[in-house]
Amino acid sequence: MQILQNPVISVIIPVFNAASFLDETLKSILSQTFSDFELIILNDKSTDESLNIIKKFQQEDNRIIIIDKEENVGPANLRNEGINAAKGEYIALMDADDIAMPTRFEKQIEVLKNNPEIGVCGTWFTFFGTGKNKIIKHNTEPDAIKVSFLHSCNIGNPTVMFKKEVLGDLKFDNDYVPVEDYDLWSRLLAKTNFYNIPESLLNYRQHNNNISKTKIDNVNRSVRRVKINQLTQLEINPEDPKIDFYLNAVSFKKRLSPEEVIETINASKVLISQNEKLGYFNLEVFQKHITKNLIRIIRNAGSYNLSFYKHLKNNESVLFQKIKWIDKVILYFKSLKGK
Repeated sequence: MQILQNPVISVIIPVFNAASFLDETLKSILSQTFSDFELIILNDKSTDESLNIIKKFQQEDNRIIIIDKEENVGPANLRNEGINAAKGEYIALMDADDIAMPTRFEKQIEVLKNNPEIGVCGTWFTFFGTGKNKIIKHNTEPDAIKVSFLHSCNIGNPTVMFKKEVLGDLKFDNDYVPVEDYDLWSRLLAKTNFYNIPESLLNYRQHNNNISKTKIDNVNRSVRRVKINQLTQLEINPEDPKIDFYLNAVSFKKRLSPEEVIETINASKVLISQNEKLGYFNLEVFQKHITKNLIRIIRNAGSYNLSFYKHLKNNESVLFQKIKWIDKVILYFKSLKGK
């Protein structure tokens, strides 16, 4: 392979102690049906054989560019450095332990070139490595993806390909690790449309790692911040004392008290009104998302009473009518028993 001066795609792979998986991962990239790319591999001071494996591949394929870090800086900083070094018009992300299907780049390039309004293209992907494989089927259409981000990251980071120009001055923020991808994509949603190809084009390796409670708490805090940041697009103040109810309205929370459910319903009305005024989310998709979430919250409330049931029936009649008949019956008897 000749060194490409102006590759169409720049592929970025951060690596830290991934020797056990690199061979399979790199072969899956180098055998793509679309071959006009450079492969930027950033070694984060690995202490295993990762660097030697990468160098061996580089000897056989000079599309590979190695950036060998003297200090460990983490995946967010590595991806930013890779993006800055990239010569391609398009950036493809990849993790060091995943496997890309042969036509991944070919199909993503086709979407991005033929749809100028789409700046970011992901794909469905398949979890593997810890038992039975499972295909993750995220929303495909831009409006649905944008709304779904209020609940969780609706694009698989190692499946992402994007037009470099749409990123502008945005970058991965190390303060949000390990959900820096959720943070970046949620901010980029304000600038361009996202699309997920409805086909699994990546095998996403899962590991049986024990995650500490401290790490889980850090993840939850970061996820909360990302969600709150998105609500600012609807002019919701992050310091608003009702911020938890706004979050509940767009992101499912179980075991709320009747009073908390009512406050969440009230908060949802404010969000819908703000969105009607500002038009940030597709009105119909946003309304359906909130309605579905509220019904789920009601079904999974922490307790029930007749006052709560009567309030829903009499004061929230539009929402109440959308609850399935059998769920209304269950809700009534739970409220009657005070459970």
